Amino acid sequence: MEHWKRTIERANRCFMLGELIDACEAYLQALALAQVLFERWADADEAVAACVISHHNLADLHLRLNQPEESAEYLCAIHQRLLQTMQDERLRPALREAALRQSSKTYVELLNFISEHGEYPRTQRLLHPDTGNARRAPAPHHHGVH
Repeated sequence: MEHWKRTIERANRCFMLGELIDACEAYLQALALAQVLFERWADADEAVAACVISHHNLADLHLRLNQPEESAEYLCAIHQRLLQTMQDERLRPALREAALRQSSKTYVELLNFISEHGEYPRTQRLLHPDTGNARRAPAPHHHGVH
């Protein structure tokens, strides 16, 4: 966890200084750490929070770079990851419960993004799985998520 914290803090400093390439590189490193350690962190809430923060910081960075579609991709990716985690019965209950608690935050972030920047293909597929291309396989149904 300490290595992730140091990496995210370095990325945040770069972001605040306008060093966006260095910020992106550090945010991607933090995201990789969070993903690799996701199921291994002792504290499930910290594991989920690290993954959420890493994705949301990358989304913010892409907005700063005027790349809203890439931002939408990161917001959708973490929300979808949490939905999948909640339903994965092979994962420990604490991790599934932490994902449930954080999913309301990722959902609100997605809705805020859409209200400000509009819908993108991935937001459409994630939030409205029953619309669109009829040839596409149906998306899994998420019971009681929101």
